Amino acid sequence: MKLTEPYSIAYESIEKCEGVFIRIRTETGKTGLGFAAPDPEVTGETAADVLACFQTTMEPLLKGNDVFAYARIMESLKESLPENPSARALVDLALYDLLGQQTGVPLYKLLGGYRNKMATSITIGILPLHTTLEQAREHLRRGFRILKIKGGIRVEEDIEKINRLREMAGPGIILRFDANQGYSLEESVRFLKETEDADLELLEQPTHKNDLELLKKVTQRSAIPVMADESLLSLSDVFQLSKQESSDLINIKLMKTGGIMEAMHINSVARAAGIRAMVGCMDESALGIAAALHFALSRPNVEYADLDGHLEVEEDPFGGMLQISEGCILPPEAPGLGWMGVIADPFE
Repeated sequence: MKLTEPYSIAYESIEKCEGVFIRIRTETGKTGLGFAAPDPEVTGETAADVLACFQTTMEPLLKGNDVFAYARIMESLKESLPENPSARALVDLALYDLLGQQTGVPLYKLLGGYRNKMATSITIGILPLHTTLEQAREHLRRGFRILKIKGGIRVEEDIEKINRLREMAGPGIILRFDANQGYSLEESVRFLKETEDADLELLEQPTHKNDLELLKKVTQRSAIPVMADESLLSLSDVFQLSKQESSDLINIKLMKTGGIMEAMHINSVARAAGIRAMVGCMDESALGIAAALHFALSRPNVEYADLDGHLEVEEDPFGGMLQISEGCILPPEAPGLGWMGVIADPFE
């Protein structure tokens, strides 16, 4: 699916997103839909990998199985497909959709119903200063109150952008910055020092994902919370991050973690360590974004949302499934993931 506005981050430029959908039907006539957003740079997978996993592993496991044995199903997939998180998420989302269909309630209520909406940030990729300011003004006109700025290539330009954005937006707008692994320790410290007056809410993944000690050094020197994103893929990752006190926050993305079930385990470890969470996303269908939203709404420790990855996706079969009002993203109130209350099955 092409993006209406291609964009760049520190390590790649993005013009489209690839996705894989799954439909599971039960003998009782219920239908569950799921979605995977594989990304070679983030999840280490392609769409072809996901399809291969389906044919060799998922389909034989799912056929004839019990939806309510979802824990056993997902544990089996985790053992069989440890390096394929978005492939596992494909099944996880469909099973949770079915659970909601079977029980007749929206998934966020089934999972806990802690809240019923969340404010989300909207992302601005790496662009020239004047274009960044123009996009920011447009997002503010649309009602967004949290801007997430991408950078990590030239620290001087990033500093100027953040300071100019604060001047333009005023004190009432929340600013977040994501370096996408692009900074050294020295660049991170310089960025933090020279943007002190901009009152950033957080700094996301400033350094390379595999160097937790370096991330920890940035965290120790930062006056604002530092968030781990690419450094977090699994339950063992969050254990190491919390054990080493490498970050103040974590970014949980269902496509990285393998779906909702694993995301809940990861969030529990973070909460036990006093680490708050954001729910993030890839460029993906609104169906995948809805799943992330349902998860986030059910968990007190998920205090931040970055769920804008569907807004620029063209020809999304589930476009229009989610509503955003005054910068807050709201879940569908139909059972499961909520697609049935908004659109017909697009694959019929």
